[in-house]
Amino acid sequence: MSEKMNQVVELSHKFSFDSAHSLPNVPEDHKCRRLHGHTFHVEVLVQGTVGETSGWVMDYGQLKEVVRPVIALLDHRHLNEIDGLENPTSEHIAMWIWKRIADGLPGLSCVSIHETCNTGCHYRGPSSTNGE
Repeated sequence: MSEKMNQVVELSHKFSFDSAHSLPNVPEDHKCRRLHGHTFHVEVLVQGTVGETSGWVMDYGQLKEVVRPVIALLDHRHLNEIDGLENPTSEHIAMWIWKRIADGLPGLSCVSIHETCNTGCHYRGPSSTNGE
């Protein structure tokens, strides 16, 4: 390829897991307070420079090796029973996953969680902004 290979791109790979949860901090009459389940869809994005020799940012196989064991910890589980997910909102799930994969994925730029086809969140890593 004649173009210089220092372009920054973002790779993505999608995963899914099936789990049950309830949201303990919503009002008693809120539907999400009751135990229910989802097929959660997770998308992991890694940003980096395209390697001049390899032609890629990273091997998708490496990305899967890092993320799959973490997804396996969530699959077919009651999320509220997992340490750190006592209030398993999509936001907390995204942050929980990030914390467990960031060291193995240089350039990690986003973890997205979708609990339905219409709702989800995108976590782009720790920052000094307080969302309270």
